[in-house]
Amino acid sequence: MAMVLWLLFSPFLFLSVSANTQTKVTDNPADELVAALNANRTAHKSSALTDNPGLACIALQYIKAYQGDCKAVGEAKKPADSEFSETFAPNCGVEASTLSPITGRLLGCQSKYVEPSEAFSMLMKNEKSLEILYNKNHTEVGAGVTGSDGGGPYFWCVLFSNGKHSSSFVAQGGVAKISRPGCFSGANDECSGANDLSRLHHMWLYAVTAFVAAGYAFGI
Repeated sequence: MAMVLWLLFSPFLFLSVSANTQTKVTDNPADELVAALNANRTAHKSSALTDNPGLACIALQYIKAYQGDCKAVGEAKKPADSEFSETFAPNCGVEASTLSPITGRLLGCQSKYVEPSEAFSMLMKNEKSLEILYNKNHTEVGAGVTGSDGGGPYFWCVLFSNGKHSSSFVAQGGVAKISRPGCFSGANDECSGANDLSRLHHMWLYAVTAFVAAGYAFGI
């Protein structure tokens, strides 16, 4: 019995399982969302946008300002513009002097994690969303996604800007700060954000089920 418990709950086993579920950079859901956005822009004969990791990190901070309150999305409640320079930029290591105007925002929230393609459809909920997507004033884009407290609800945020890629949302040292939990696009980071949180949740349920099954097998 002691051996069964050790196998199920050993931290070394957990670390090994966690490592195997780490997504590759190309599987970063925020990157995939940006790819979907750009594919739809080019299909609409609009130019593809530059993925700016500094702006994307700020998109993730924008999500966190809602503190997991899914009901607040779509209402008048939203982070004040002053938070971009006072809170979001410092949290991302982005130099406040390089902030450029935000030309569009898309924000969505669901109780369960969905694939980036489904998240894209969720964000394109009305004509206004499409107008934001195809706006010709945009030059840059950044996306963030995260869950809350290791699970739902799951937030998806896209910020657009008309800044110049080489001089806007510039991170100190050239790399935006990685913030957990969550993912942001353009980070060249193995994401441990929303989709992995969902997978870990299912793994935990699987471990508990396995433990119960082992209990019956050993007559405990």
